Amino acid sequence: MYGSSRNYAEQYRKVGVSTKVVDADPHKLVALLFEGAGERIRRAEAFLAQGDQAMKGTAIGEACAIIGHLNGSLDHEAGGEIAGNLSALYDYVIQRLTEANLNNDVAALQESLSLMGEIESAWNAIPPDQRQRPAVTGA
Repeated sequence: MYGSSRNYAEQYRKVGVSTKVVDADPHKLVALLFEGAGERIRRAEAFLAQGDQAMKGTAIGEACAIIGHLNGSLDHEAGGEIAGNLSALYDYVIQRLTEANLNNDVAALQESLSLMGEIESAWNAIPPDQRQRPAVTGA
């Protein structure tokens, strides 16, 4: 028996995401995390507008998990003050997302999306020659 076209589309989407991750360098992986967080926040906003509290909560939880991962991957030793400031900003965004979830606060979702968008834009503006590349071993 064949699955529905929706199942095929979902499988194709998952393969596309997997391919992006497998082919990504460390800079691109972080860019994909930013993209994923923004997507979840936009979904939460749509679910809130539709009155779907469960899906809103799920989307916000996923966004918080992604932002938590971004925060946890900061190198405070190498990043110094910038890493500290980013960490505080990530903590603030997670706080605002939590408030958005508890209070159905569209403004908090929009603020979170805006802040994450600014960080994402700055990350994506790093010139390719200044992005950290892993060391090449062998030969």
